[in-house]
Parts: sequence; C-alpha cells; structure tokens
Amino acid sequence: MSENNWRDSYRHKIISAEQALKNVKSGDRVLLHSTGSEPPTLVNALVERAPELVGVEIVHMVSLGHGKYAQPGMEKSFRHNGLFVGAPTRQAVIDKRADFTPVLYSQVPRLFAENILPVDVFLMQVTPPDEHGYCSFGLSVDYAQAASRCSRIVIAQMNSNMPWTEGEKIHLDELTYIVEKDDPVFELTPPKIGDVEREIGKHVAGLIPDGATLQLGIGAIPDTVLLFLKDKKDLGIHSEMFSDGVMALAEAGVINNSRKTINPGKFIATFLMGTRKFYDFIDHNPAVEMHPVNYVNDPYVIGQHDNFVSINSALQVDLTGQVNAEAIGFKHFSGIGGQADFVRGAGRSKGGKSIIALPSTASGGTISRICTELDRGSAVTTPRGDVHYVVTEFGAVDLRGKSLRQRAFDLVSIAHPKFRESLLKEAVELGRI
Repeated sequence: MSENNWRDSYRHKIISAEQALKNVKSGDRVLLHSTGSEPPTLVNALVERAPELVGVEIVHMVSLGHGKYAQPGMEKSFRHNGLFVGAPTRQAVIDKRADFTPVLYSQVPRLFAENILPVDVFLMQVTPPDEHGYCSFGLSVDYAQAASRCSRIVIAQMNSNMPWTEGEKIHLDELTYIVEKDDPVFELTPPKIGDVEREIGKHVAGLIPDGATLQLGIGAIPDTVLLFLKDKKDLGIHSEMFSDGVMALAEAGVINNSRKTINPGKFIATFLMGTRKFYDFIDHNPAVEMHPVNYVNDPYVIGQHDNFVSINSALQVDLTGQVNAEAIGFKHFSGIGGQADFVRGAGRSKGGKSIIALPSTASGGTISRICTELDRGSAVTTPRGDVHYVVTEFGAVDLRGKSLRQRAFDLVSIAHPKFRESLLKEAVELGRI
C-alpha cells in the first residue's frame, strides 16, 4: 500500500471510543491487551456500556487497570476469564464471580490463533504509526500479534505516550478502528526490598556466572538479585519481562548481551513494566526487541542459549521439590505464567540453571513455605523433575540427581530454623524419610 493510501485509510478508521465499543455485542468474547498495553480509554468505554450488554466474556493475562468489569454488580453484563490472576481481578476469581483458565504463557497465542478460544473483539493499545504505516506494540507483544490477526474486530487505542519498542510491529491495515487518546502509561512502582530479600539475592547472585543469559520474574526477589550482580561481566537478557533493575545494570555495563548465543547484543522480552525513566530507556532503543510470547518463552528457543539462568519465585515448595507459584489453597493468587517454560528451557541449556527463590516463611513468620505437602487445593506449577536450585534466605540447594530422601534433608536445611524439627518429624510420619 502506498504512503498516501495508508494515510487515507488511517483517517477513515478514526472514531470515538463510544462509537468503537458499540461493536461489542452481548455474548461476545472480548480480549484485552495485557500489562502496560491495556487500553484504559477502551476498557472504560466498554464498562460504560454495561447496562446494554449481557454475558460478555472478558479475557486477558496480567491487568494493571482497575478491573471494573469484575466488580460486584457487573455479573450480568460481564464474566471475566483470567489466563493469569492479578490484583484487580483476584477477589472476583476467589468469589467465583470470575473464572481462571490455567495455561502456559507460551501457549496463549495458540488459544486464539487456532480458535480454541475464538476472539470476537480485541482491544489493544499501540503507538502512532511510522512513515510506513507501522505501529509499535509498545509495552506488550505477548499474544497481541496472534490476536490482532484472528479477531473479528480489532480496536486500537493510539497513544503517543506509549514507548516505541523495536521488534514486532503491526500495520494500520490490521486495525479495524482507531481511537486516538493520550492516556498516561501504566507505571510499575519498584517493590520494597527487605533483609530477607537481600539474603536471598546474595545466594542467587552467587549461582550466576559471567556471560550468563538471564530470565527474571516480577517482584522484590528478582529486583534484589540484580543489586548483587554489579561485579559480574557480560550478562545478557532473554526474559518474559524486565524492568528498572536491568536498565541500571545495562547503564553500568554489566549487562551488554555480548555473549548471548542467539540474538547477541539484544535485550529480548515479550512485555515490559517499569517507571517513566525505564520507558525513556526503552523508547526507540535498537538494543531492545519485543517478540511474541510463543517465541520468547519457547523452551526450545530458551535452551539454545548457553549458560541460561532462570530466576523465579514461588509460594511453596514441598519436600519432594514440587513448586506451587499459583494458589494459596483453593484461592488462586496468580497463574502458571512463564515459570514452567523458563525452568524447562534452562534445563535444556548447556550450563543452564533454573532457580526457584522464596522467603522461608509467610504470614509474618507463622507459616513455613518449605512444607511436607503443598496445601490442599493448590497447584503444581513446576514439577519436581524440572527443579534445579531452591533458594531461601538460609541458603541454596541443588536438587538435581537427588533422591526423595536427600531432597527432604536438603530442603529442610534451608527452611526457617524454627520449623526444621517439625518438618523432619512430619517427613518421617509421612514416609518421606
């Protein structure tokens, strides 16, 4: 298409949010662009239509919005179906006013592309176009590329405040309607880091060699690990996401991606979250590339990196090495996400390591996260056969090649001291040792 043609098409697609959202009909499945690319103006316009709608299913991964469609009183109009459970929708899932669908993050695009979960309307957020009519996906590519190609209607909020990220793009031809609205971009407040997280960070940092390629999860522990990597050399990033801590190490020259086996010189991610300073760092940065989650989180792709280290957190680890990162009993807290993908990918990597890092206790020190059995109703996010290192503030243990008896003793050794005796006693009573 010529430049003039795409500009003409662009102008004809621009409508108000109210007009655009009239395309949503009762019974439709509406998919939201996730994390920092969730389009607030479009979501608000959809919620405003609640009195007119019945049985609209709203699907997404992580949401940073307000989740008004999942609040009490919205049940007749909207039913949320979470592929991951976050703060705005967690209570609705717990109260059974919303649903949770467990799925590996890497497999989410396939749900839409193969009509396993057919999408009627996709609400997304993009940057204004370049001179060729291409828009950047901004802060999240994850499943957006697949969704934009298979949805019946694609409505894009075009926001000039959205950082332009390199990698995959979307052409204006693929958008059905465009709503121009410059909302503030969602920012991620850096987590609070305490003494426990610092001890965990030291132990994890000791397992990371120079030249390693890293995947980091979200939260205080991954951010703390980065604080203890300042003496490392030539680290790289191939991660579901990264944030301000990675930026700081890149500016210090610690992370330069020079020794990555594939995509050398590039930060590879599928979504990004951080502060305004971080968004300025990634904006038009040729070293930062965004790709779909079925590429970034593919264990085969991950495993092609030498010395790949994945770092993730968890809610519980039982004495056999099973990891629960999703639920507190029957209450869904998050989801599978990318943990299992990266753990398995690191296991394929030459010299690779996967690390599950967690505080030894919860609920103000009253509950041991190292447990004889996972809580009834919880889930196994990562099977015990895939687990390498488990780290708490009391140390790190490597479960590879260890028998169930050896695993029990090793894991008890990094539990909080006040729980070690009772854990050993329970393990004997249950026949673990």
